[in-house]
Amino acid sequence: MKLAAVRIWVHDLPEAVSFYRDALGLSFDAAASSQWAAVFRTDGVDLVIEPAGEEPELVGRFTGLSFRVGDIAAHYQTLLARGVPFAAPPEHQFWGGITATFRDASGNELQLVEYPK
Repeated sequence: MKLAAVRIWVHDLPEAVSFYRDALGLSFDAAASSQWAAVFRTDGVDLVIEPAGEEPELVGRFTGLSFRVGDIAAHYQTLLARGVPFAAPPEHQFWGGITATFRDASGNELQLVEYPK
């Protein structure tokens, strides 16, 4: 089996599209998107953004999703300049990597991660 997609629930789909496309710089797939979902192509796994609708409790929490980057300090600075809110600067982890947690436009928490070399 191969993981095909992950979903993130949001309050406002157009606002989320703007955040993930413009602030994070992800590749938006307009042909695969609709008024009910937005699809972003990442390296091998699609990121699907959907409005929470009648389940608002799905929004505004830690998603468990991490974006792997080669130079976390540079990505952190770039995203800060684009207005992405971070909980703290990148931090070294006990397992040898570095992480930085940020929030999307709906308050969902995601992370940047740089694995040990």
